Amino acid sequence: MNIKALRAFRAIVAEGSVVGASRVMNLSQPAVSRLLALLEAELRLPLFHRVRRRMILTEEGRAFVREAGRILANLDEIPRIADEIRSSRVKRLRVVSMPRAALSVVCPAVASLAREHPDVEISLDLRTRRDLELWIGGKEYDIGFGNVPVLHSSVRSIPLVRVRLELLLPVGHSLCRRERLTVEDLAGEAVIAQFPGLLLRKQMDELFHASEMHISYRLQTSSSQMASHLVANGAGVTIIDRLSAATLDPREVVLRPLDPERWVSFGVILPKNDETEPLTEMMIEYLRREIDDQLVPGIVERPRDPRSVAAGKD
Repeated sequence: MNIKALRAFRAIVAEGSVVGASRVMNLSQPAVSRLLALLEAELRLPLFHRVRRRMILTEEGRAFVREAGRILANLDEIPRIADEIRSSRVKRLRVVSMPRAALSVVCPAVASLAREHPDVEISLDLRTRRDLELWIGGKEYDIGFGNVPVLHSSVRSIPLVRVRLELLLPVGHSLCRRERLTVEDLAGEAVIAQFPGLLLRKQMDELFHASEMHISYRLQTSSSQMASHLVANGAGVTIIDRLSAATLDPREVVLRPLDPERWVSFGVILPKNDETEPLTEMMIEYLRREIDDQLVPGIVERPRDPRSVAAGKD
């Protein structure tokens, strides 16, 4: 893909016009227009509506900005990165995590690696599971952490931990008095869920369906973190795993095991056909170390036979 055309696209987005883009790029307006036409032809996407002298992003253009934003933002870094690679000055590790366990597992592991290996340059990003698999497969990152097994054909996964789903309650809720709860105990409760199609929502739906219960979700949100904080603020209850709830204030929320048992697995996600680099192996070891500190029998455990995880039996 033509880097100069990407720069022209970025400049038009920032300036709002070909005139502004030509000024910041020190090119003629026809030259900027040709670069944009080249990019649109290569992508086979209309990126802008031409409204008088203004350039307004199309729906496809907005989607391209979202998906390629990190690449566009880092265009100016390419010469520096190439220079560092040539001189072998920098060891670089690119880590990406699903939001669900980023704060409890990935951030502490990355922080430990950064403290103990100050010569390593680390980037840490958050992506949804779908995006994480796509970006790992496209080799935008060296290692990812999230729910496993994975579906994308260009990535592979190594399970590191399995976690039981539990009910998250606000402190003082009547169900807090019981040490174990059943799905049937949620009848009539204000259950907070993620939006349809998201992984934790699918897991919740499957749990209720297996118990032949119909639950009307009172509140829906886009992330498990927001659902958890809604619980902490007394808006209702939600189903979550302990790793995802590990950073919440225990003075505000309580976790209770939920029957029937349902377990979810977390692990690392790697490019499928690449040899694992030493830095990546090191990151896996730091993740394992962080997980080991959070093991709780019957709640947070090391994975069973990896073959059962790969088959989706966990």
